[in-house]
Amino acid sequence: MGHAGAAAAAVRYLGARPVEALPRPELRCVREDEPAPVGQEEFRRVLGSFASGVTVITAPGAGGTDGPAGFACQSFSSLSLAPPLVCFLVGRTSTTWPRIARAGVFCVNVLDAGQEELCRAFAVSGADKFAGVAYDPAPVTGSPRLAGAAAWIDCAVHAVHTGGDHLIVVGRVAALGADATAEPLLFHRGRFARLRDR
Repeated sequence: MGHAGAAAAAVRYLGARPVEALPRPELRCVREDEPAPVGQEEFRRVLGSFASGVTVITAPGAGGTDGPAGFACQSFSSLSLAPPLVCFLVGRTSTTWPRIARAGVFCVNVLDAGQEELCRAFAVSGADKFAGVAYDPAPVTGSPRLAGAAAWIDCAVHAVHTGGDHLIVVGRVAALGADATAEPLLFHRGRFARLRDR
């Protein structure tokens, strides 16, 4: 089974089962009775020193019954030039991810510096995140392309891998575009920032 077949199988599997927390993998560097080598708070504090861009991952409603899905995501990266691949990370317990998996496609919306409130709206669980949000369909997949975004990347789900308490979602890029004059929204040390702030 190739990558496309594996991605399709993952989408079918996730679409047919309810969302529930998965057990943590048995990949441990310490025994159960030993303290963890790094505390979670220290891990967050130190990793917060790495400034990242901010995106909103969106997908169209699947099967005509769901509305569009989306969530705010800092864990996004380019992955490969040939073929063109990107990836994002999503928590295993996310309630939005199964809807994206069912759609099998997504759009990465790289947020502009002026879209901090939009990011906050997409970071809330359980709300109608698209209420009052302007968007149009991305050209290939039809995933919501948010108005005013600094860039957009239209993708099909290519593969899904496990990574601790997260899933690593690989997307094959079908189309993309950017506003060359836009300034990106950043996140650094627990707060939003802009390039000129640093």
